Amino acid sequence: MTIRVLIVDDHPVVRSGIAGMIETDPEISVCSEAGDGKQALASLAS
Repeated sequence: MTIRVLIVDDHPVVRSGIAGMIETDPEISVCSEAGDGKQALASLAS
């Protein structure tokens, strides 16, 4: 079973760095990224 993660931060470089670190673990995948809470909730709804 893979853990799916939604990354939320207003800085694209920070999101990219966190995603890069997470993707090194084969049991965790980044399912989406968002720049704020509103985008995160919209991402979860789709």
